Amino acid sequence: MAQMAGVARCAWPGDDPLMLAYHDSVWGVPEHDDRALFEFLTLEGAQAGLSWRTILHRQESYREAFHHWDIERIAAYGDNEVARLLADRGIIRNRAKVAATIGNAKATLVVQHEHGSLDAYLWGLVGGAPVQNSFREPGEIPAETPVARAMSRDLKGRGFRFVGPTICYAFMQATGMVNDHVIACFRWEEIAATVRTGRP
Repeated sequence: MAQMAGVARCAWPGDDPLMLAYHDSVWGVPEHDDRALFEFLTLEGAQAGLSWRTILHRQESYREAFHHWDIERIAAYGDNEVARLLADRGIIRNRAKVAATIGNAKATLVVQHEHGSLDAYLWGLVGGAPVQNSFREPGEIPAETPVARAMSRDLKGRGFRFVGPTICYAFMQATGMVNDHVIACFRWEEIAATVRTGRP
């Protein structure tokens, strides 16, 4: 637990301003926009083998590189776009991750056609409502859960890549499918209240 300026927070953001802003305003807030959900799924996959801080500091570069997460446009990327991305120093230049993003965009278009939206599909996998956890210590927070494992299996079955159970659980945390702020953190109750009232 970090105590900063009299406010109790989760310890993981440290003193990095961008990490603190992400913790205070984004992490754990229920997300329902398809582009934002695709962005988080991509960035969590890009994090594999790296730190979230590394990815977060490249978030704006990712948005520019991937045309602000225009899913249809990404799904249509060809060799020239792949070459452009692999030359872009603002993102993680990993060929497998770039290829996975394009493939995942194609899989997302199928999901949108079948379910109406990526939002409806993903939230349907977790029962449609956020889980309000009540962890007291960071060590109590799991790296994955049965729900995350089920999500991973379903996504992989649809052709998504870089969607292992740990990545799926990090995605669930980021997009507010679970509230994993520790209960002493000021954001735990704020997010719980938002979910109860349905108002931000």
